[in-house]
Amino acid sequence: MNEKDFAELAAGAALHSLSADDERRYLAALAEHPEWEDTVDEDAATAASLADPVEPVTAPAHIRSALLAQIADLPQDGGTRSDPDATSAITDAPVATQSDAIDTRAEQKPKQRRWTRSVFALAACLAVLVGVGIGAVALNQQLNPPASVVALQEIEAAGDAEQATVALDDGGSATAHWSASVGKAVLVADGIPAPAKGETYELWFVRGDAPVSAGVFDVDGGDATALLSGEMQAGDAIAVTVEQAGGSPTGLPTTDPVIVIPTA
Repeated sequence: MNEKDFAELAAGAALHSLSADDERRYLAALAEHPEWEDTVDEDAATAASLADPVEPVTAPAHIRSALLAQIADLPQDGGTRSDPDATSAITDAPVATQSDAIDTRAEQKPKQRRWTRSVFALAACLAVLVGVGIGAVALNQQLNPPASVVALQEIEAAGDAEQATVALDDGGSATAHWSASVGKAVLVADGIPAPAKGETYELWFVRGDAPVSAGVFDVDGGDATALLSGEMQAGDAIAVTVEQAGGSPTGLPTTDPVIVIPTA
């Protein structure tokens, strides 16, 4: 189990909604990776904050409607989207609906756990709206996720989704996700050091001996999720180099790659 899958289980555990099988997998993973305890603590604190008594603050109607519409639009049965007019039923019993979804068929668990964590995040946003007002930046990220996150969700939902992972020299990892039917590729890096001032990471599709630039990306706290620009072709390797800010001025790598992920 990787850390991303564990985060999905941790969200369900914080909401006390894991199936017996997922509960066993969650505890086993936590025992094997005690360094993931921070995720458990953060989710438990968020869940606890939902129950804290606070003085009500009325949120603007358009913000509340947008949040509830997104919750209503989340797939709850492996692909079927709920009726947008049924938001009241969702807000009355979100945990029960989530538990029912997780306990259906085993082959649907990865997608449903993503739904679990999405609802967990959206519920936390609602708590912020009611308890302490609106955090504009965080709320905007929930309602308008970055293109790289949207693309990653599209790839993971595709029937031909593929991925490959390599270890980084500094102990982190980098995973390439791609789908021919979606026509997109995304790099997810964990534990990647930030580039030096005046430098940036640049992505490349490597076709034989020919590198093709696929854009630059930023690192936030050692993590990065980057959508590669351009079309990935069968057999392309995905590479990352350190370049000057803005990318290579020549259109070709100027340094040796720090990440190379074969996809064939």
